[in-house]
Amino acid sequence: MIEVVPAETSARVIINSRTGTVVINSAVRLSPAAISHGKMVVKIDEKSQVSQPGPLSRGQTAVTPASQISLDEQPAHVAFFKPGASLSSLVDALNKLGVTPSDLVAILEALKQAGALRAEMEII
Repeated sequence: MIEVVPAETSARVIINSRTGTVVINSAVRLSPAAISHGKMVVKIDEKSQVSQPGPLSRGQTAVTPASQISLDEQPAHVAFFKPGASLSSLVDALNKLGVTPSDLVAILEALKQAGALRAEMEII
């Protein structure tokens, strides 16, 4: 018997500009960058957590990211964010702030142009 392990999917972001729908898979990550959009300030801090299995459990130690994202609407300032944060966490935070679909698309396109969005981006 041969065990087949499927390859990890490539990082992709699909944007429907007509409906404002954004679909992001779990492989998408952000590189260091700064975001300033109007009066919105986004801060992303990435820390790693280590999960240690119990003795004799045959489990494996795993390192998982723990992203913390905060948003403020103030006079515009530029904020730096650290690498590794997931884009889905950023989009969730922006949606909670009430960012319009067109603003969200503009932010994602700017991140891609800056090389901070590590994913294929398709606008339909």
